[in-house]
Amino acid sequence: MKDLPLAGKRILITRARGQSSGFAAGLKGFGAEVIEFPTIEIVPPLRWDALDGSVDQLPSYDWIIFTSANGVKFFWQRLKERKKYLIFPPSLKVCAIGPATAKELKEKKVRVDYIPGEYVAEAILKGFAEMSVHGKRILLARAKVARDVLPKGLRQMGAKVDVVEVYRTIKPRGGARKLRRLFSDGRIDIITFTSSSTVNHFADLVKKDDVASFLKDTVVACIGPITTRTANELGLKVRIQPEAYTIPALTQAIAKYFSEK
Repeated sequence: MKDLPLAGKRILITRARGQSSGFAAGLKGFGAEVIEFPTIEIVPPLRWDALDGSVDQLPSYDWIIFTSANGVKFFWQRLKERKKYLIFPPSLKVCAIGPATAKELKEKKVRVDYIPGEYVAEAILKGFAEMSVHGKRILLARAKVARDVLPKGLRQMGAKVDVVEVYRTIKPRGGARKLRRLFSDGRIDIITFTSSSTVNHFADLVKKDDVASFLKDTVVACIGPITTRTANELGLKVRIQPEAYTIPALTQAIAKYFSEK
């Protein structure tokens, strides 16, 4: 791989503000010019009732599953506010969907018992099927809007699943005019999407029926298969998707794509 395969390339990052600095730094290290344009904002739930109720019963759960680092951050924020269980009950096992989520937990001195080989809900289900969770109580802490594949699959295995909202992804106000100006005033070589929400909110800004033509001259890079599927459903051709669904892997995949061209 060339030392600076992204030299002269302009890359648009759509991650939430405050979460894109590491990604941007990695891309700049390969010579890219990076533009941060968040299409999502991560905010707390409107109400904490469901989470509070589950936290009060935390010792009764066999497993807690976190499907993102954001979920860990907001879950912990609420624990601190209520001064509850900053040390998890020893009987509670913890599942993290991937290394970023596990890292966030370990920073909070939480032992992670299981990380799937692939960082998607389907892989969690595969691992839990081998453990046998029939009759087990599982707490799933996640975003307000998420796929139902995980709770549905666990319930089909006989588990008792409580799903609690720990954060929401919303669209930042405005931005459509600025976004169009970015694309009209200068070349955007690559756009990166790190969740289905970033794809959908970007499409809302440029109008869904127009998103494929809007990005016809831009290389689309997605972090993993779920995000790629969302992009495909909107007519986008995804050219870059890393084998491991992480920001460092996505950075490397983008650099490799251009070093080989």
